Amino acid sequence: MFKRILLPVVLGCFALTTVAQVHSPQAFLGYAVGSKYTPHWKVLSYFRQVAAESPDNVKLQTYGVTNEGRELLVAIVSSAENMERIDAIRQNNIRLAGLSRDKAAPIEENAPAIVWLSYNVHGNETSSSEAAMLTLFALVDPANTITKNWLQNTVVIIDPCMNPDGRDRYVNWFNSVVGANPNPLPIAREHNEPWPGGRTNHYNFDLNRDWAWQTQVESQQRMKLYNEWLPEVHVDFHEQYINDPYYFAPAAEPFHEVITPWQREFQNTIGRNNARYFDKNGWLYYTREYFDLFYPSYGDTYPLYNGAIGMTYEQAGHSTSGTAIITDEGDTLTLNDRVQHHYTTGLSTIEVASQQAPRLIKEFHRFFSEAIQNGVGEYKSFVIKKEPGSQDRIKALLQLLDRNRIQYGTASGNGKGYNYATGKDENFSFSSGDIIINTNQPKGTLLKVLFEPKSKLVDSATYDITAWSVPYAFGLTAYASRDKISAGPGNTDNEAVQNASTTYGYVIRWNGVSAVKFAGDLLRKKILLRYEEQPFDVDGQHFDRGSLLVLRTANRAWGDNLFPTVKAMADAGGVQLYPITTGFVDKGHDFGSDKVHPLRAPRVALLTGEGVNSGTAGEVWHLFDKELNYPITLINATDVDNSVWKEMDVLIMVGGSYKFLSDKASLEAFKDWISNGGRVVAMEGGVQALARAELGLKIKKEDAGADEKSEDSNIYASLKKFEDRERDFLPNTIPGSIYKVELDNTHPLAYGYPGYYYTLKLDDAVYEYLKSGGWNVGVIRKDNQVAGFVGSRLKEKMKDGVIFGVVPKGSGSITCLTDDVLFRDFWENGKLLFCNAVFLVGN
Repeated sequence: MFKRILLPVVLGCFALTTVAQVHSPQAFLGYAVGSKYTPHWKVLSYFRQVAAESPDNVKLQTYGVTNEGRELLVAIVSSAENMERIDAIRQNNIRLAGLSRDKAAPIEENAPAIVWLSYNVHGNETSSSEAAMLTLFALVDPANTITKNWLQNTVVIIDPCMNPDGRDRYVNWFNSVVGANPNPLPIAREHNEPWPGGRTNHYNFDLNRDWAWQTQVESQQRMKLYNEWLPEVHVDFHEQYINDPYYFAPAAEPFHEVITPWQREFQNTIGRNNARYFDKNGWLYYTREYFDLFYPSYGDTYPLYNGAIGMTYEQAGHSTSGTAIITDEGDTLTLNDRVQHHYTTGLSTIEVASQQAPRLIKEFHRFFSEAIQNGVGEYKSFVIKKEPGSQDRIKALLQLLDRNRIQYGTASGNGKGYNYATGKDENFSFSSGDIIINTNQPKGTLLKVLFEPKSKLVDSATYDITAWSVPYAFGLTAYASRDKISAGPGNTDNEAVQNASTTYGYVIRWNGVSAVKFAGDLLRKKILLRYEEQPFDVDGQHFDRGSLLVLRTANRAWGDNLFPTVKAMADAGGVQLYPITTGFVDKGHDFGSDKVHPLRAPRVALLTGEGVNSGTAGEVWHLFDKELNYPITLINATDVDNSVWKEMDVLIMVGGSYKFLSDKASLEAFKDWISNGGRVVAMEGGVQALARAELGLKIKKEDAGADEKSEDSNIYASLKKFEDRERDFLPNTIPGSIYKVELDNTHPLAYGYPGYYYTLKLDDAVYEYLKSGGWNVGVIRKDNQVAGFVGSRLKEKMKDGVIFGVVPKGSGSITCLTDDVLFRDFWENGKLLFCNAVFLVGN
């Protein structure tokens, strides 16, 4: 009976039932699901149609809009009896998690299990949104008695498309190039989507890496709703490459140590149920390979760290598949096949959740209760010290905690804990505004995972980065204490801005992105600024390098409106101004010194388009658009010619293939532009591209390490097992490891930083120290690794090299940031470094 419900399309197409009062997808769309791609607006139209025809069982909730204005919504589906009290069910679930504000309200364990199905987070993995329509219909079809039984003790939340901007980018392109009949030959153009592809959102961010960080508007809006429900089961539907059939739980190692035995057990339970239906139909699948449960910001791990059973389902397909493609086996994979597989696992998951509902609720409740009572992990408290210059990063941290509903407070007295900066246990004392975050709270598990100094890896073959500890990523002074520190509800807010008037000038401390944004706002208003290259004291106050000055000099056109305008802008932006009465400093250089430089508004361009790393380019674009609100010109790398250089002062190059560097005439024009004052900011792979063109840094030659020498002298070293081939590369990998970089903070590139910075290394690129004429602003030495996995053969190589350097070229310069200092927009501490490269270096 269940097979008949699950597999209608396999037997033909999703047929209309004569007794149905609800339109099937085929009846509404006018074509069979799986025969073509459905644009986002039409998917939502079908959901609205079903909600209108089945109001007792379906409630739609819009939770936001995308950058391009597309609607984001979920359908909440259950029995009529459950829907009548749906908000009471939601509130009870939050009480089960210990997150309800109503502490006196009773908690009911005899409650429906909540299953959340998330589709199409990667826009060009398109079959799942099509399957979402079939799943919705199967749940509300009046003729379907089996699903009606499931809905008696389950609530199903369906998000039909988490990334509609990316999905429509792909679907609109595909529909514009496909013929009357799909061409299954892999060489056909319909299997080769153009840059940047539909995988990512508007700003080229991978939303499936953004669950915890919530840097993108789609994630922020969705996670607000998710944390108001906290489902017991969550499935994230994906697609992989065409020759990999289907993947479902159980996942591969490494599992993070906090994942409970019950969560592991249920992974097997759901996997066996999925396998039962796939076996009946002769469909291929695999489990326990590739997709691990470690990195905290995935659609499977984030739910796991929030008490749910989180799972990823991966169907063969992806952007290369179109609607039909011939695989390596000579079989033809169709969109209809892909839809059916996702449809089957979706219903299979709901079935198991219904069967296991009492246990799901009980274990969900236990997960949070144990965290509240006992705390989670070795460290019971995390302490964040509020220090001068940390306001921006503290504000960003509190925003991260609030978005994840992690509770925090303040404390007083003294304590002892692991110092993230020194790697040792040390005594500390509390100051006003220091933040205390205890793991004895509902979100204790998530807190442990995000803040632990070093994560424990049982297997180094991971799918993503292996280190992300928030204090390092945010550049904050922090301690991890093995003792629970009582936290009070003290004020953790940044100090309120109280700007006074002045008649001589203002100083602005250069210590965060807010200062950069404010400087940009002033420069765009034609208010001229100066900055100090040395520390100075004036009017009894001390200011560090990079501090900005707003003076009447060169701003005479503003007359008496200058300082009131600056004050009004600072008040509106929450920027602290420091009024001064004189240019005669107590210590340092007077404001007329040649050590005080004009800060000019740079014309900034980013090379993008075909051949360029879309994700890293998107990080830069997002920073300028959403955080700095400063104009940036995006130029296709293939369109670069001599006219570009006349219009730009700063050129940003991320990883990519740049043809103009291989053309002799274009390369000479590029060099001339730099020599005449042009400034290049190269990041990550952009540094490598310049190195190949003999510009910037030089790749460090690898010395023969001990492992390599021992292999050369061992005649049996080449005798390796074929079955180990996928692991043999691990000694040569560095999948996201944190290193401590020693900074020369007397150089403008490092203004606003202490003498160190924590970088996330994603590759083994290490560059030679710059000799005469260059500046080694950030270097790593021996034993500078802090956290994460590094292959044994790379450990010796990853030392004694430059990570951040500046190469002067005539009147211009090349700034080399060999790592991605903007990584996924959550590496908060790198943003000022990047801004220094754009606005200060060579200005």
